Amino acid sequence: MATRHTRIVERALTRLKLRQLRLLVAVGQHGSIQNAARDLNISQPAATKMIQDLEVDFEVKLFERTNRGVVPTVFGDSLIRHGKLIFAQVSNAAQELDDLNEGNSGRVVVGTLLAASPSLLPMAVERVLQDRPKVAIKIVEGTHEVLMPGLLSGEIDMVVGRLPSHRHRENITQEKFFDERILAVAGPQHPLACESNLTFDDIRPHGWILPPIETTLRRQTDQFFIRQDQYMPQTAIESVSYLANRALLRSHDFIGLMPAHVAALDIENGLLKPLDWVVPFGAGPVGVSFRGQQSLSPAGGALLAALHAAAAEIARLTPAS
Repeated sequence: MATRHTRIVERALTRLKLRQLRLLVAVGQHGSIQNAARDLNISQPAATKMIQDLEVDFEVKLFERTNRGVVPTVFGDSLIRHGKLIFAQVSNAAQELDDLNEGNSGRVVVGTLLAASPSLLPMAVERVLQDRPKVAIKIVEGTHEVLMPGLLSGEIDMVVGRLPSHRHRENITQEKFFDERILAVAGPQHPLACESNLTFDDIRPHGWILPPIETTLRRQTDQFFIRQDQYMPQTAIESVSYLANRALLRSHDFIGLMPAHVAALDIENGLLKPLDWVVPFGAGPVGVSFRGQQSLSPAGGALLAALHAAAAEIARLTPAS
């Protein structure tokens, strides 16, 4: 006797049409069957019937009717998410075929956080290009809140940098490269740049460049500030841009927080100075997040291997705390 799961899979394989999934996603976006039908140039009765057929085939209710239109149920939200992933994979397949047709050996889209952008990812990309000089690599920079939804929807193949907290771990695979520590850094002109044995009281009078409010490091920073008698910096700039942060640190007497290996090259070249103050928060794992090996193209698999090799090199060269 067929199980419920087997029945649903059989129906999906024999009856499900991409047009139904397009309608499903459109209804979720518009909150209205009528508006979704108009977008797809089909009649409202036909659209209603298509949604009803999906509900019969999957044996769940996909939408609740309200005074303002329709709202996805938990089942509807789940199927919409999978529908978006299917369309993203179709788009990726078309793009990869186009790249191959133009002579490129595959394509990979990688999201990068601050902890990966200055050294880890460039080193890995260089390794890939040595073996696959025609591979197409797209790099997208942002925070977890921006990049992880793109990873889950299939628009991004992998995200490299600080591993996300538990709220982003569902349906993804994580591989840790190394543990990172956080440094307080400043420009070489900063009055504290050459001072020793600094305390937080020494740092209090100065302005800060802080990570965005939605990041884990910022939450840890704010919690630390609260414990320091509700400390509030006299000047606080929020920025995720490494280049902007470096320029501001060199032109103003600000203090910034950076992963140790991110700042290492600029410290070595004298562009930044590490302050002699141990940051009592922010340590955490750096690695890669992706949707599993089966989701990666050959180019994606090559980049993943290159990231492991680059991370091993960084861990070897970075001094222990």
